[in-house]
Amino acid sequence: MSGPGAYPVPVPDRATAGLAAARRELTADCSRCVGLCCVVPGFVASADFAVDKPAGTPCRHLRADARCGIHDDLRGRGFPGCVVFDCFGAGQQLTQVTLAGHDPRADPATATLFPVLRQVGELRWHLAEALARLPAGPLRDEVAAAEARARQLGGAAPAEIAAVDTAGLRRDVGDLLGRVSEAVRAGVPGRARDRRNADLVGAALRGARLRGAGLRGACLIGADLRDADLRQADLLGADLRGADLRGADLGGALFLTQPQLEAARGDAATRLPDWLRRPAHWVGAPGRRRRSPLDRQPR
Repeated sequence: MSGPGAYPVPVPDRATAGLAAARRELTADCSRCVGLCCVVPGFVASADFAVDKPAGTPCRHLRADARCGIHDDLRGRGFPGCVVFDCFGAGQQLTQVTLAGHDPRADPATATLFPVLRQVGELRWHLAEALARLPAGPLRDEVAAAEARARQLGGAAPAEIAAVDTAGLRRDVGDLLGRVSEAVRAGVPGRARDRRNADLVGAALRGARLRGAGLRGACLIGADLRDADLRQADLLGADLRGADLRGADLGGALFLTQPQLEAARGDAATRLPDWLRRPAHWVGAPGRRRRSPLDRQPR
């Protein structure tokens, strides 16, 4: 703690179970979906996808049972973009709750609700973490109200979901999470300077002292972050594709998601927040880190 408004830096252990419960419905359950992530989004041939696929058309590898035919070798077959995708529970929410078991693929109009629910789910994921980090007070009350509103939207009727202003919602929640970040990181000793939205593509940051730094939206594609100190750094929306995190310390990093880790490189020495799992493709994975109750199950 270092002055008024400073909060404890790590997520308290006692809050871990609550955070796990809050995120349970935001964890993808492909067994309750119909492969919407393989149908609704479009992509172009690139380093992330081996082929072009127009939005709204099934991927050529989607099987009749709504499962991916090359799931066990997506990276090897040129589809790392599929590995890092996370619907934050939008697939089962749309299929099982919004449409009460009806197949969204039968109506293109309902399938368009999938990306809206995905964005709402992602915001709820971050708001749940903010609630776990904050003590009682006005800021936490604001976060709780925002989370309740997002939760209500996630369970709304199709017409209300279709009318959601996702850009406005992301802006408002993003501003709120920014204030949470500032409050939490105020107590970080020796806090590094902020580099919000910085262009750090391929940056040589090996061993860099980035503890408590604001790296929101930073482009860290291919950056060398080996052995870097990223404890309590704000990584909301940071692009970590191809970033080298071997030996880096990301303990207590704010708003870091599993897809960001899946897009990066790391090893058994990379230290992660307790609520994230070590990606299977990392060197030495799964390593010696114990599994957390927040670890997602494989799809």
